[in-house]
Amino acid sequence: MKMLNVALAALLLGVASTSGAQDPPAAKAAAHRYVIERTFPAGALDGLDAAIKAKVNANNAKFGVHWVMSYANAAKTKTYCVYEGPDEAAIRKAAAANKLPVDSITEVPVTLLPK
Repeated sequence: MKMLNVALAALLLGVASTSGAQDPPAAKAAAHRYVIERTFPAGALDGLDAAIKAKVNANNAKFGVHWVMSYANAAKTKTYCVYEGPDEAAIRKAAAANKLPVDSITEVPVTLLPK
């Protein structure tokens, strides 16, 4: 349970890949953007460290998925994670491999800027 909590914390607080590896050009061209909403038990995100983030990123890479960033509420029980990947199924497979919850996944192909 503690490992699940740590893995969840890693996703919610957001990281860039620590491996330094580049995505293949074809993978980037085919990537779609998604927002994943997750609900965690209180304290699940405590203890998040670089090693856990690296493991999450390594698992994501197996499915062609890239974790862009995450936002958490003040209680750290809800997160909204921005991911890129080939399709929703790949996002779900990566979440399952990382033992992370998924409340909802929404594809967000349109970017709206304030100016």
